[in-house]
Amino acid sequence: MMAGEEGLAGVRVLVTGGTSGLGLAMARALAGAGATVAITGRTAESVGGSAEAIGGATGFVADVRDQASVTGLVDAVWDAFGGLDMVVNNAGLGMKTVNPDFMTQPKGFWEVPVDGFRAVIETNLTGYFLVAREVTPRMLDAGHGRIVNISMNHSTMNRKGFVPYGPSRAGAEALSRIMAADLADTPVRVNMLLPGGATRTGMLPSGMELPASTQLLDPEVMAGPVVWLASKEAEDVHDERIIATGFEAWRRQHLNR
Repeated sequence: MMAGEEGLAGVRVLVTGGTSGLGLAMARALAGAGATVAITGRTAESVGGSAEAIGGATGFVADVRDQASVTGLVDAVWDAFGGLDMVVNNAGLGMKTVNPDFMTQPKGFWEVPVDGFRAVIETNLTGYFLVAREVTPRMLDAGHGRIVNISMNHSTMNRKGFVPYGPSRAGAEALSRIMAADLADTPVRVNMLLPGGATRTGMLPSGMELPASTQLLDPEVMAGPVVWLASKEAEDVHDERIIATGFEAWRRQHLNR
């Protein structure tokens, strides 16, 4: 992990959706590097268990789709930590929530339940907006801050039968680019981070047989990149789309610019 010799002591990070999958892996890596970490989830049970498993993390129950819940979350974390240095927008819903058999029996967009469409969009896109909207003015006042928005491969955004997941991720990516442009002349940095392939996060249908050539990534693939993005070395990194599987090569290229 590229956090520098000093580690992340004193760095305060909020990871939304940190109770499982990519979020849990990133929160664990950040805490392991010395950061003070807050995670969110929708139930006290999931948040408490995950925070305890991470060790040193603090759990907060929140629904990123709800503006009042997000405001309360950020208020609570700010009070507990005295501020935030980085936010990782990760909380999300997958295709299983609207079609449990989406890989083997994809549905046309016209067959997608309206409530399911809204739930995914509101979590994967509106949630990113609400969290970033709440923390950005505070980070601007503090004179520093970093926002990392978790994304996915472009092929996933355009895949047949992937409404509403694909549009939600495409929207979040566009949102990230606009956020970066809006904040270009400020001390708040915005970047995207994505695994680089399908991961073992429980979002694929249970019991599904994958082709022999398919190798699911371990969520830990996100560990090194997210720790580095929280480090001093990354303090000027802005408007980048970092693919975790190619992180080391990207990092070497970036440092040689």
